[in-house]
Amino acid sequence: MYGYSIMEENTIVNRVAGSGLITLNLEDLHPRAEIAEIDLKQLLVGGFMLREKDLREFIRSHDWQQYQGKIVAVHCSVDAVVPTWAYMLLSIALQPFSLLTVFGNRQSALTTAYHDALRKIDWTEYRGAKVVVKGCSDVHVPESVFVEAAGHLREVAASIMYGEPCSTVPLYKKANSGG
Repeated sequence: MYGYSIMEENTIVNRVAGSGLITLNLEDLHPRAEIAEIDLKQLLVGGFMLREKDLREFIRSHDWQQYQGKIVAVHCSVDAVVPTWAYMLLSIALQPFSLLTVFGNRQSALTTAYHDALRKIDWTEYRGAKVVVKGCSDVHVPESVFVEAAGHLREVAASIMYGEPCSTVPLYKKANSGG
């Protein structure tokens, strides 16, 4: 029951603790930095076109210090004519201040930050391990992060499960290479 068994009278053994499972909690990769957005919608002429002169004035007069140490999502939330160079200008202006600048909305920035964190993990630490990818979390972990983590783990882990150590869904078990 719930990962425990009674061995002898008055002795409770935690089978989960003795199973050798390693839990990967992707929630631990949640960015600590605040995510800010710059929406070019505010600069559009007639609600559909961006003028270079207006953008350059915005860049010249904007308080870029407010993005210090933040993850910044740059986008236009309406269907409009926004040339690629406009986003590039914003990225250049943000570079000295932002921790990370992402094209897209707040969700895109969150996903990119998670994927950057995944690329920094030393996946060899999971070589031959039985890994449970924790399913429940207090913060939103994008599904694409679970997908990428599964791909990395598939290369090294002996088995991959999803959920909680006491209740998992088996996802992968490496074939026995011994003869």
